[in-house]
Amino acid sequence: MLDFFMAIAKWLQNTWWALDISGSTWAYPFVQLTHFTGLSLWIGTNLSLDLRLLGVGSKRQTAGQLSEALFAWNWTGFCVAVLGGFMLFSSAATKYIPNSAFEIKLGILVPLGVLWHILVQWHARKREQGDTVSAFGKLAGFVELLLWLGVITAAVSIPNYDTH
Repeated sequence: MLDFFMAIAKWLQNTWWALDISGSTWAYPFVQLTHFTGLSLWIGTNLSLDLRLLGVGSKRQTAGQLSEALFAWNWTGFCVAVLGGFMLFSSAATKYIPNSAFEIKLGILVPLGVLWHILVQWHARKREQGDTVSAFGKLAGFVELLLWLGVITAAVSIPNYDTH
């Protein structure tokens, strides 16, 4: 199975955009900036909702109102982060595929982080309309914070597990 993914990674790494990113002195930092900007927007809006569910911060809005207000910003940040992340990945795909920290990052982020976040947003918008937050809402916000801690820890560990 690793051979299959490595074959895709080699193909991806030789696409024109990946070669342009990896062969330029300014493109890689620009794409990295784009990725980090998207992540900041996505994670920042996620954390705002999670903290509101946990009762931290301003209570001018219910968790449902806050989720609704941040919805477009949240998913715009997600799209920018995914686009930037894919471009970064494609520029060095064969380096990332065997990296265990990268595998852990995606293993937490894709099935757990994104799906759990969709559940948290849905729950906040449909169920958390009052001043008090339900026990499930608090648990959902706390679990999402833990998932983000795992994703961020794995992401910053990627250079430590460089296989090349």
